[in-house]
Amino acid sequence: MVMEQKCLRAADLGVALRLEHRPDEHYEDLAGALGLSLSASHRSVRRLQSSGLLLPGARRVNRSALIEFLVHGARYAFPPSLGPEVRGVPTAGALPALRAHLPEGLGAVWPSADGTSRGPALAPLYAGAPAAALHDERLHRLLALVDVLRIGQARERGIAETMLRNLLIHG
Repeated sequence: MVMEQKCLRAADLGVALRLEHRPDEHYEDLAGALGLSLSASHRSVRRLQSSGLLLPGARRVNRSALIEFLVHGARYAFPPSLGPEVRGVPTAGALPALRAHLPEGLGAVWPSADGTSRGPALAPLYAGAPAAALHDERLHRLLALVDVLRIGQARERGIAETMLRNLLIHG
């Protein structure tokens, strides 16, 4: 008998972060908000449940597991891909809500024609992230914090961890 190893995909983090504050959202709305197909959003939820990042049999986020994975695993599972300066959607330290808390020079943008900022390019976790972030401020902040965890040094990652914990635990 041959068994297949299940593994998370980068878009699964977007799904988990969206479900964190909208756990009862219909699959159609979830898929549309994240720029995913309906079937991709269903498969993502199943992978998240299998991994323990969603509570068993539910679409509720296991916050402690999600924080642990993001803080300790995201930069290894989804290593950053940086490029030259481009126009795009701000992320990491370029996001105005995070800029005051992080050292200068940690800014980056997700390449996008819809973006209004310029900076070093950072490939988004998944293709639909820039558009999804433009329509959901909380998701944008969470994805930007994940990017700090991916590209930052120890000090910046510590700041991002504290901010991420505050957002996910205290709202």
